[in-house]
Amino acid sequence: MSVESPPVTEPAQPLLIDKLPDPKIGTADCPRRAKTQIDFILLAIEALDLAGSEAMLIAVRDLGLQEIIPGRVELWKLRSTNPLRKNNQRRPMSLQEAKALVAIACYLARKLTVLIRQLLIAEQQLQDKGLSVDHHFRLNHYLERFQIQFRRRMNSQRAAVIAYNDGENLNELALSLLTQLIFCTGTQGERRLWASLFDGEVAER
Repeated sequence: MSVESPPVTEPAQPLLIDKLPDPKIGTADCPRRAKTQIDFILLAIEALDLAGSEAMLIAVRDLGLQEIIPGRVELWKLRSTNPLRKNNQRRPMSLQEAKALVAIACYLARKLTVLIRQLLIAEQQLQDKGLSVDHHFRLNHYLERFQIQFRRRMNSQRAAVIAYNDGENLNELALSLLTQLIFCTGTQGERRLWASLFDGEVAER
């Protein structure tokens, strides 16, 4: 009497990834703007957390994303698809890979919720008093770290990067990313961030 072997099934994608819908952009690859924005958000997390790079690898494991991002090198390659990077990887980023990075960003943002809120409140208080950011040590430290990492990793010859040669413009970018990160901390953080990456992309097609 023969016993039939159970059917072979493909491993399921992480549930978090399944919940993010594919945008109707006519391609299976992530648009340029989305790749840039994802990398900037992860750059902001690294500026907030000295161990941010290692934390991303831990998040890969905790979220069960190893099949999409097997290790440090693959994570670096994905982030380097940002066309503004010095060592830009001329390869596409699949929507699945982009979803994985969004999940990582939101996972880490939640761990940094208290700090992100504190910095946003501090920035508002400084504005209300007409004071510069160097009057708040932790906020100034975040902005300095972001500027250092941005200038170290981005291609200074690209027009979009040249626009941030002015420190004030770069500070505005860093602060806007803090605002975006606070939306990532909610229960619908992944959906909010994912949808924001394709604003205008769907309408243009």
